Amino acid sequence: MHLCWGNYEGPHDHDIPLAKIVGAVMRAKPSAVSFEASNPRHAHEWTVWREVDVPDDKVLIPGVIDSTTNFIEHPELVAQRIATFAGIVGRERVLAGVDCGFGTFAGYGKMDPDICYAKLRVLAEGAAIASSRLWG
Repeated sequence: MHLCWGNYEGPHDHDIPLAKIVGAVMRAKPSAVSFEASNPRHAHEWTVWREVDVPDDKVLIPGVIDSTTNFIEHPELVAQRIATFAGIVGRERVLAGVDCGFGTFAGYGKMDPDICYAKLRVLAEGAAIASSRLWG
């Protein structure tokens, strides 16, 4: 299941807070929950997951890369974001993801492909750092 507040550059000041929907999300059947955890409007909501009883059979897929900005995250930031969620639900129940897709509208690509690939490279590098720290 993917939780999405819209993959567009905009104010997002009317987005529903994660805290208001997370209960329903946890009751849903999908075993994995992908969600935006990097965009500036929702990055702070990682704290909501500390208060949620995430069922043992659910995996979290936090977006550790923002898909709407040309800023290329540092691998260390990606590793820190992964470790944050691993500290909440355990290292075996976190998969690193991207907030949303880079090309969600047919025929309209707002992100330069070179930046998309650079962001995905950083995602892999950050995941390797986190894996080394979490798994030894």
